[in-house]
Amino acid sequence: MSEKNSDLGAFLAGFVIGGLVGAATALILAPQSGEETRNKIRETSGQLSQSGNEYIQNYGQKANELAQPYRERANVALSDARSRLSETGGRVQEQARTALDSGKERANQIKDQVSGYVQKSNGNDEESNNAVA
Repeated sequence: MSEKNSDLGAFLAGFVIGGLVGAATALILAPQSGEETRNKIRETSGQLSQSGNEYIQNYGQKANELAQPYRERANVALSDARSRLSETGGRVQEQARTALDSGKERANQIKDQVSGYVQKSNGNDEESNNAVA
């Protein structure tokens, strides 16, 4: 389908360009005075400019119409990605909190073990000191 649109666009572009070249050639080769030729060229160039602008405007509008479904799909995909990121971010935060709590708990256990070891060591030193005295 888009190949047919492309072929039609190429045909229309060739047709317009051919018309422009033919009109310019006819004006240049026509047996008129310089002033008449300049006026005719000015008039024709205005008409060609207007038709060219219409041509551009029509194809711009057609391009927007063809692009609209893709824009809508992109917006849906972007919204979906943001939603998934938000969900994933919440899960990651929860996992990080769980890991942090677990790490704090393990650090407290190690602290208690070290404190108990230090107290035992200090108690043995006091016994050794009492035995020596």
